[in-house]
Amino acid sequence: MQESCPSIKNILLLDSEGKRVAVKYYSDDWPTNSTKEAFEKAVFTKTQKTNARTEAEIAMFENNIVVYKFVQDLHFFVTGGEDENELILASVLQGFFDAVGLLLRGNVEKKEALENLDLILLCLDEIIDGGIILETDANVIAGKVASHSIDSGAPLSEQTISQALATAREHLARSLLK
Repeated sequence: MQESCPSIKNILLLDSEGKRVAVKYYSDDWPTNSTKEAFEKAVFTKTQKTNARTEAEIAMFENNIVVYKFVQDLHFFVTGGEDENELILASVLQGFFDAVGLLLRGNVEKKEALENLDLILLCLDEIIDGGIILETDANVIAGKVASHSIDSGAPLSEQTISQALATAREHLARSLLK
């Protein structure tokens, strides 16, 4: 029996009212925009009463495993099939969550996320390709996104790569000391 590669069905970044900030779907489970929006609303409604601010929470929802975490007015969700490993989904969520934190320099809130939406969408592309997990290390993800944005002539808010990496190292050191 061949083990299949873990796959992600979607990554959602919603605001505190359940509205889209950035979403990517990698599965045909939601064929239309209206089915996607209905799923987002249902997941948001199911999870909004939980307090997923310190650690990621896990929920079963419509035969999917949803791993989620909230910060400020942003809600991060990663969805996988019911047979997926929760720890793998959680590592994708944590990688996305931490990479966004690095790219927004710790200012993780809706306004900042919308102003840097291009970076967040690049971040999603660095983490997942067609549902397959490419990377979960936030420093690697943020570094690749920063290099893309600098290549295109739009520096990461006037932050040089060395400054971005210093900030990333500082955040990593701080998170390891917690």
